[in-house]
Amino acid sequence: MSTLLPRLLSDRSALFLDFDGTLADLAPRPDAVAIDPQLVPLLHRLHEHLGGALALITGRALDDLESMLVSPWPWPGAFEHGAVRLSLQGGAAAMRPNGLARAIAAAEHLVSRHGGLLLERKQTSIALHYRLAPTLETLCVDTLSRAIANQPGLQLLRGKAVVEVKSIGISKGTAIEAFMREAPFAGRVPVFAGDDVTDEAGFDVVQRLGGQGIKVGEGASRARHRCPNPAALRHWLGDAFAIPSTTP
Repeated sequence: MSTLLPRLLSDRSALFLDFDGTLADLAPRPDAVAIDPQLVPLLHRLHEHLGGALALITGRALDDLESMLVSPWPWPGAFEHGAVRLSLQGGAAAMRPNGLARAIAAAEHLVSRHGGLLLERKQTSIALHYRLAPTLETLCVDTLSRAIANQPGLQLLRGKAVVEVKSIGISKGTAIEAFMREAPFAGRVPVFAGDDVTDEAGFDVVQRLGGQGIKVGEGASRARHRCPNPAALRHWLGDAFAIPSTTP
């Protein structure tokens, strides 16, 4: 399966990876994601081979991923779509945006009235999941849209069976740009793999900087390369430097 992608990685690459739908398969609930037992060793080896130029770029909260993968967190990373970023220069969290409380209240009201909805609270944003209640998509989007209608600092971000409220001006793309200005990423060729519309900003940035975007799974994308699923991506990552790969 790794032959579906060219050899985009070298010793001079800066590697950025989304998590859900990219390194791990999506699940009905975000807390039900199954982790391949070889994923953490694979990431450690990639991080070492690239001289530290590996970062996870995800919508998840840092505490969430630490509980699923490894704690304390050992790699650079951007969480909550870039609002919380950990680098060799230290971590910096964005302030909780004004108006988020109203969006939380609106989402909590929906969750209390409709089964199948799940509200994920983060430091700087919220995510309302409707994978178990897909018919409620329009209701979720409309409700949160109204909740932030008079909040110019907030925006709605739609993903796979999820709608999020976050600060305007922060994205996976801005997080990658920040990393690319710092050691050990600066001067390298960026490669970013993601699966969702929330990753398109990251694809745009790495390709503008002379690198490559990899879309995992189906759907329209501006990424120049495509990989069928997370298992195939893990296999390709393992092959990149002859690292023992995870089960395809």
